Amino acid sequence: MVRLRPFFPKRPRVDDRRVLSGIIFINRNGLRWCDAPDAYGPPKTLYNRWKRWSDLGVFAAIMNGLAAEDPDNKTISIDATYLKAHRTASSLGLKKGGVDA
Repeated sequence: MVRLRPFFPKRPRVDDRRVLSGIIFINRNGLRWCDAPDAYGPPKTLYNRWKRWSDLGVFAAIMNGLAAEDPDNKTISIDATYLKAHRTASSLGLKKGGVDA
């Protein structure tokens, strides 16, 4: 967390570590915000912080900053091969009444 602290906006607020852990937990497990365990705080806080930090480019800055610290790529690995479709995505190709498009 010491290495990540410089990337976050500097304002007094709920514990960044707890919120970041909750955001990672939700994304890693493909859960909805409302399914976050209570230990991470209110789901609304998790979502609002994720949205604000995303809009501010905090997560991109973290990845770029960590990757720049160790350019030999032995300790930093960013994997973008995992994609999860929304639960309604399977019905996108169907016409009304369940007939294939």
